[in-house]
Amino acid sequence: MTRHEEHLTPFAHAASNRCFGCGPANPTGLHLEFFLAPDGSVVSLPVVADTFEGHPGYLHGGIIATLLDEAMSKAVRTTGRRSMTRKMEIEYLRPVPSGAPLRIEGRILRAEERKVWVEARILNAEDKLLAHAKGLFIEVPTESRKHGRPEDRPAAGNAT
Repeated sequence: MTRHEEHLTPFAHAASNRCFGCGPANPTGLHLEFFLAPDGSVVSLPVVADTFEGHPGYLHGGIIATLLDEAMSKAVRTTGRRSMTRKMEIEYLRPVPSGAPLRIEGRILRAEERKVWVEARILNAEDKLLAHAKGLFIEVPTESRKHGRPEDRPAAGNAT
């Protein structure tokens, strides 16, 4: 099924985004594009190049982890929250082929205050489950994003 048949809506990123997984401004990144599904989950339909292989013909385990992490992060982002991975557990069920169509899905399981529990999965073109992850993401407060960690900020009234 194509993204048009599924009624997937593009989930855009800023052109200056340098994220390794989804950033269009990162020349060596994965350049993942995400879409919002009618059920609230996120979907990406990439073909990941063989430059990200571990064993010949298959993606490196760290790249698989990145794909799952990105899908979970984007699922949280659909709620308007910016978050970071706190914990992630991955099940590598089958080798993930390079250079082949994949389907990556992410969805929120539950949320409580700044904590968001999510899951993601990678499927091949035949809808076989290749890898699955569950994670805990923590919302990053707006002030921390703008000014860094509190202990790194200059004291009030001091010039830097």
